[in-house]
Amino acid sequence: METALSGTAKADESLVQAITQEGKSDLFGILYDRYADRVYRKCFSFSKDADIAQDMVQDIFLKVFFQLSKFKGKSKFSTWLYAITYNYCVEHYRRNNKYHFTDIDDQPDTQDDALEEKELLQTRMDILQQALEKVAPDEKALLLMKYQDEVSIKEMMEQLNLTESAVKMRLSRARQRVRKVAVELEKSLISIILLLSLLLASCS
Repeated sequence: METALSGTAKADESLVQAITQEGKSDLFGILYDRYADRVYRKCFSFSKDADIAQDMVQDIFLKVFFQLSKFKGKSKFSTWLYAITYNYCVEHYRRNNKYHFTDIDDQPDTQDDALEEKELLQTRMDILQQALEKVAPDEKALLLMKYQDEVSIKEMMEQLNLTESAVKMRLSRARQRVRKVAVELEKSLISIILLLSLLLASCS
């Protein structure tokens, strides 16, 4: 039993059960090794500092360890872990940064989800990354959960304690905001390129 549970091929849920119900806390190291790098990358995307990101990872896994008994298996363990990670990152960012984000009109959404997703995915990756840094941290976290971690709407509902319509509305608003920021960044980039072209032409 001990050997079987220690295998990395065993499901996360089996490890959680062994830790919480059988008192095998040493098995938590397997979960840590399995997910620490991914959690670190998410922390670094918010903190932009390697040392701070590493401290955040330690705090998050400590939090996960003490809350492990609350994991009921309604969603994948990775989804549950990422929800804790993103919530921690958002709160950390808010405590340590003053952020400003671009407003969008408070009017009913008219675009459908498919069109919004198509526009978002067609945005240049470098522009998209810059745009994500300019929106509110909870919007950034929501989009990363959906498109980077491929968390389903149903799993988001369970982990964020929101209704389906609330999750879809927040995703829609986040996509619109990122897209608007991205368009502004693209316009700025084009203006810079045109200016450089004019300067180069005047020097030749």
